[in-house]
Amino acid sequence: MSDDRTLELGYANIDLDRTGRTGMQEVVYCGHKTPEQTAGIVESMLGRGLDTILLTRISEECAGYLVRSIDASMDADDGGTHAHTLYYDRDACIGVVDWHRSEAPVGNITIVSAGTSDMPVVREAAVTAEVMGNRVHVINDVGVAGIHRLLSREEEIRSARVLIVVAGMEGALASVVGGLVSCPVIAVPTSVGYGASFGGISALLSMLNSCAAGVSVVNIDNGFGAAVTASRINQMTTPD
Repeated sequence: MSDDRTLELGYANIDLDRTGRTGMQEVVYCGHKTPEQTAGIVESMLGRGLDTILLTRISEECAGYLVRSIDASMDADDGGTHAHTLYYDRDACIGVVDWHRSEAPVGNITIVSAGTSDMPVVREAAVTAEVMGNRVHVINDVGVAGIHRLLSREEEIRSARVLIVVAGMEGALASVVGGLVSCPVIAVPTSVGYGASFGGISALLSMLNSCAAGVSVVNIDNGFGAAVTASRINQMTTPD
């Protein structure tokens, strides 16, 4: 049953009160949802006046269906006078409907990746953090196999208010970065690596066992979760 706080669709129960409770409206996780279900949820949220709707793990096929669906709904509802938009990042499988970008992003969340293969997780984290109104800086491909690359960017890394460190293989980059900075470090293990990396478990365990203080860890490939945590830290410590 729907009320002022929820919207019941049968296959989904949209949380309309989440912004008031947590400061961030409901995000649509699209994995294992049909394109029709995803479109129905988005159209219902748009119907309640919501915008900047974040869609995680959305396939290119589903994104294409969603564009066609909201365009058809728009034409039926208002004769096509209001055009909805979908920003879609193919690498990260992330989308944003009617993205109203912040004109004054705050703070400095810096995302550091070990390698180019970690890019999908980096992009998921970056888009999520930007949607939440943060200033985001990305430093790619500075893993420990060529540690001089990291050290040459030390000044940039030290200027961050919060750091997200994304790494697969053995996940050593998080410990190294944690030993260089005084700000919080959020480590994201990725599923990148050869057989004994066990789909990211090796990196996860290395990060959990980091000898550097101040390093916290999210789940494997969870760029979204890392960005939400980083955003809350960044905005709590940003002067008014």
